[in-house]
Amino acid sequence: MTQAPATPKAARRQHDREIVALAVPAFGALVAEPLFVMADSAIVGHLGTAQLAGLGVASALLMTAVSVFVFLAYATTAAVARRVGAGDLQAAIRQGMDGIWLALLLGAVVVAVVLPLAPSLVELFGASDTAAPYAITYLRISALGIPAMLVVLAATGVLRGLQDTRTPLYVAGAGFVANAVLNVGLVYGAGLGIAGSAWGTVIAQCGMAAVYLVVVVRGAREHGASLRPDAAGIRACAQAGVPLLVRTLSLRAILMIATAVAARLGDADIAAHQIILSLWSLLAFALDAIAIAGQAIIGRYLGAGDAEGARVACRRMVQWGIAAGVVLGLLVVITRPLFLPLFTSDTVVQDTALPALLMVALSQPICGIVFILDGVLMGAGDGPYLAWAMVLTLTAFIPVALLVPVTGGGLTAVWAAMTLMMTVRMLTLWLRTRSGRWIVTGATR
Repeated sequence: MTQAPATPKAARRQHDREIVALAVPAFGALVAEPLFVMADSAIVGHLGTAQLAGLGVASALLMTAVSVFVFLAYATTAAVARRVGAGDLQAAIRQGMDGIWLALLLGAVVVAVVLPLAPSLVELFGASDTAAPYAITYLRISALGIPAMLVVLAATGVLRGLQDTRTPLYVAGAGFVANAVLNVGLVYGAGLGIAGSAWGTVIAQCGMAAVYLVVVVRGAREHGASLRPDAAGIRACAQAGVPLLVRTLSLRAILMIATAVAARLGDADIAAHQIILSLWSLLAFALDAIAIAGQAIIGRYLGAGDAEGARVACRRMVQWGIAAGVVLGLLVVITRPLFLPLFTSDTVVQDTALPALLMVALSQPICGIVFILDGVLMGAGDGPYLAWAMVLTLTAFIPVALLVPVTGGGLTAVWAAMTLMMTVRMLTLWLRTRSGRWIVTGATR
C-alpha cells in the first residue's frame, strides 16, 4: 500500500523537529568560540584600555588565521552528510579522517608563518604604540594552539555530518569552562597579564582537540574506516575546500578591514569595536546554529535523492532565521545598558559603543536570512557560487569602509558599512536559492 504524502503542516513539524534536534546543541557548540573571545575580553578588559585594544587586534588576526580554514568543518559536514544519506557510513568517516589530517598539516604551516610575522601583522592593523606590545604577546602565544583549533573544526564537521551535534556541545561547554578558569587563574592568580589569557586559551583548545580525536577514532574503528593519512583523500579534501576558502578569505578580509578602520579611529574606538565584534560574533554563531542544522539536513536529503525535501527544509529554515534575527535584535536593544559594563568601566569606550550596538540590533533579521541561506548552499556543496558571491560582497564593502575615516565617520559608520555588506550577501544568496541550481542529488556532488 502506498504511503500518503505528508501534509504541509506535518512536513513543517517534521522539519521543525529536525532543526531543533540539531540546532539547539549546535548553538551551544558554536557560541563557545565567541564566548572564548568574550571571556578573554572581559578578563583582559579590566587590566586596562591598552590591553583590551591589543587583544582586539590580536584576536582579530588569530580568528582570521583559524577561520579561513572553516571549510574543514563546513565542507566536511556537507560531504559526510551526503554519504550518510546514501547509507555509506564507512566512506563518511574515512572522508572525515582525511579532513583531520589536512587540519594538522595546515595548522603546522600557519604556526610557522604567524610566529615570525606577528609584529608586522600587528603593525599592519594600525595598532597604537601602547596597544601593539600586548597584541604581539597575545598573538604569538595563541598561535601555538592553531593546530588544535583546526583539528576541532575538522572533527566537528565529521560529527555534524553524522547528524551528531550533541558531542560538540559537550566538548565546547567543557572547553569554555576550562578556558575561563585558566584565564582568571593565569591572568590574575599567576600575575601573567595578557600572556596568561593567551596560555589559558591554548591549553583549553588542545584539550578539546584531544577529546574530539578520541571520539572520531573510536567511530572509525567501529565502522572499519582507516586511520592512516591518504594522500589522494587529503588532496581531494583540499580541492573541495578551495571555493569555501575563497569565500572565507573574502569574509575575513571584510572583518579585518573593519577592524583596521576602527583601529585608526583611536584606542577607544578599537576597544569598543572589539566589544561589539565579540557580541556580533556571538549573535552570528547563534544564527549559524540553524545554518549548521541546514548543512546536515540538506546534505542528507540530497544524498538520499530527495530534492523536494531539501527545498521544503530550506524554506522552513529561512523562516526560522528571520524569527531568530528579530528576537536577537530586540535582546540587544533591551540589554545594551547592562552589556557594556561587563567589558569595560571606561565611559568613553561605553559611549562610543552604544550607538554602534543599535546598528547591530537593526541588522539581525538580515543576518538571520544570510546565515541560513549560506548554510543551505554549503550543505548542497555549492562552494563555487558562495566564493563568487562573497568576492562580489567584498568588492562592494571596501570603498564604503575606506570612506569612513576620510569623511570623519566614527564607529557607528563602520557598523553601518557592515550592515550594507550583509544586505549585499542576502541578495546574492537569495537569488541563488530561487534559481534551484544548487539542488544536485547523489552521494557526491
